Amino acid sequence: MSRINDIYGELVFNDSVMQARLPRATYEVLSQTVKEGKPLNDEIANVVAHAMKEWAIEKGATHYCHWFQPLNGITSEKHDSFISPKSDGTTLLRFSGKELIKGEPDASNFPSGGLRATFEARGYTAWDPTSYAFIKDEVLCIPTAFVSYTGEALDKKTPLLRSMDAISAEVKKVLKLFGKEPMQVITTVGPEQEYFLIKEEDYAKRLDLILTGRTLFGANPCKGQDLEAHYFGAIRPNVNRFMRELDDELWKLDIPAHTKHNEVAPAQHELAPIFMNANAAIDANLITMEQMRKLAPHQGLICLQHEKPFRGINGSGKHNNWSIAADGVNLFDPGKTPFENLQFLVFLTAVIKAVDEYQGLLRMSIATAGNDNRLGGFEAPPAIISIYLGAELEAVVKAIIDNKTHTSSEQVKIELGPDILPSVFKDNTDRNRTSPFAFTG
Repeated sequence: MSRINDIYGELVFNDSVMQARLPRATYEVLSQTVKEGKPLNDEIANVVAHAMKEWAIEKGATHYCHWFQPLNGITSEKHDSFISPKSDGTTLLRFSGKELIKGEPDASNFPSGGLRATFEARGYTAWDPTSYAFIKDEVLCIPTAFVSYTGEALDKKTPLLRSMDAISAEVKKVLKLFGKEPMQVITTVGPEQEYFLIKEEDYAKRLDLILTGRTLFGANPCKGQDLEAHYFGAIRPNVNRFMRELDDELWKLDIPAHTKHNEVAPAQHELAPIFMNANAAIDANLITMEQMRKLAPHQGLICLQHEKPFRGINGSGKHNNWSIAADGVNLFDPGKTPFENLQFLVFLTAVIKAVDEYQGLLRMSIATAGNDNRLGGFEAPPAIISIYLGAELEAVVKAIIDNKTHTSSEQVKIELGPDILPSVFKDNTDRNRTSPFAFTG
């Protein structure tokens, strides 16, 4: 067994751990909760909490926290120990189902968009069983939603879960027309994370970088990205050491870090994971960004995650490879003959209509100060929402509009010249890397 197999997921209370540690009946009820959204009773929660605590203690954890995502761009956590002191001077280690399911952080000091008065302090965190608990810095972290006393979402997880439920309900209605009744419909995402690494001593000289995450003044560099010599270039030894340590830490946390390389701008890099359930993928991305910031100083580096830290060169985007899956089947797979794939065409046109009608909401969802500074500059997409389908699907859609038939084009072989090189066949369309909403096949 390889080293990766030895460490992968070792700090996560994942499905394999639950199967091994939970009674079979408890595991089956919890699985139904995750897959079908069924409620979890207190008795089951107590069993899960006990198993989770015992596992965490074996891994060296002394505290637990409800890990949530308030509207400030980072994650938050409040650590509580497992101890329950006894009158004889000793202590028990306890963690109840109630403590697993519900927490009560002070909500008055988190952003609310004006929903609440400052004195209204009560807020609740609620366990999200669809995202695995994990151990970070000897603390058992339990992913949770965060809402106000009156139920308004004060985080980014709650709206995401609500939207996933809404999409699931509507997709199931459509699939029923095709004679299908899937148990689970989810959205999937594989967020690619771009970032910059600069030397600590250079960072310390720039007060603007320290305070704002970007440069506000100064001369342009003598060498930018004009020659594109950095893109996919050889990775510097100290950066490679950082990437290796990052891979190890992410793999321990069951995060499928897959691809890493130099990006276009000098000192810019990218990490891309394998796509997964959108909710878990967002949690994983937030953990990834935190680990990047934490591990970079081990190599004398600082990780910059601002969308546009330097003027005159590329900023850092986050391509989201988004799709919808029903019982593991990708609903946006066109197959070999997309014109004849009615199910695919129904979902394709539904998404086109949704983006057209709600482009304002999509634009608002990414309208942060940092990202608006990036949009429209160099490689970034323009600040206008549009869809790119590619030549093949555009022809399919046009044929439907014109009430004509369409024949899928045959795969075309690229003539490379030397016989020693293998045959390479073109995809049915080029890939648009700057479209705000592109079908990439």
